[in-house]
Amino acid sequence: FNRGQRKSEIRAIAELDTVLIMVPIQKMEEWSSKYKSWRNFIFDSYQNRLMEMLDTIDSIAFMRMDERLLRYLRDKQKLVQSDTITSTHQDIAYELHTSRVVISRLLKKLELEGRIKIQRNKIELIDLD
Repeated sequence: FNRGQRKSEIRAIAELDTVLIMVPIQKMEEWSSKYKSWRNFIFDSYQNRLMEMLDTIDSIAFMRMDERLLRYLRDKQKLVQSDTITSTHQDIAYELHTSRVVISRLLKKLELEGRIKIQRNKIELIDLD
């Protein structure tokens, strides 16, 4: 297969209402050679994704799960710009590459500490600092 014939393996989950723009591979190649600003945009995007990937690998390798969960909740809070996160324990476990039981136990601990309030498919963030 060449690049234009292979199906993309990119997976994305929209947290909020989103507009998705898909660019055909032919246009990507044409615009990359024709427009420096487009080429820079693509390189910057790859750089950002690479840094996110390295950061994720670092957190998986060196952070405890409770630290990773707090970081996840803070990041999600910023993303949705709300103190209420609508995710199931299973969704969080999937994103953090762990089991639902582990996430449920850690969330319950945070609730007992008064840092969050657990509701059905919702987590109210009270004090994550």
